[in-house]
Amino acid sequence: MKSVDKSALYSINNNNVSVINPWRIISAKPIYDNKWISVTEYDVINPNGGNGIYGKVHFKNAAIGILPLDEELNTYLVGQYRFALEQYSWEIPEGGGPLEQDVLQSAKRELLEETGLEAAEWTKLMEFHLSNSVSDEHGHIFLARRLTQRQSQPEETEDLAVKKVPFEEAYRMVEDGTITDSMAVAAILKVKIMLLEGKL
Repeated sequence: MKSVDKSALYSINNNNVSVINPWRIISAKPIYDNKWISVTEYDVINPNGGNGIYGKVHFKNAAIGILPLDEELNTYLVGQYRFALEQYSWEIPEGGGPLEQDVLQSAKRELLEETGLEAAEWTKLMEFHLSNSVSDEHGHIFLARRLTQRQSQPEETEDLAVKKVPFEEAYRMVEDGTITDSMAVAAILKVKIMLLEGKL
């Protein structure tokens, strides 16, 4: 196996790291494509100079998560059976938004569809990547406040249960492992920190 001098790949300037891509793509082969994802297999030279393959899942929508929080510090959880996991999952309201669409508009739509809630105050909590070793899925999480209850509008593929719980109960569900969905875990822990720091 060819040895690669990785020192040439990284430069540090004022504590910022600039990284040159150490992977070299030889060829790309489409494997699968549908309305939501595509899968590509790449022939590559890896960072150590060896030949290999890499499979990448491209997501055609952004991942959107919303943590609604009312004046009494209650939140709303959505329960559904997750096909890929083969198990039931309690989560924050979540969905996908077209990459070309404003993510806040997608968040407003998802919140209304799944819970029937509208919010007058929106705060972006974070952006992050989900499962970044195999996919390029990009996530956005919002905090929704000053809530008004309307009629929910779930999609035909969704069989959802919605429950209103004290935020502290949702936090305990993360702590005891009842909630395992990554977007829900990230959102609930972020809001818990904001509450402890007096930012809400």
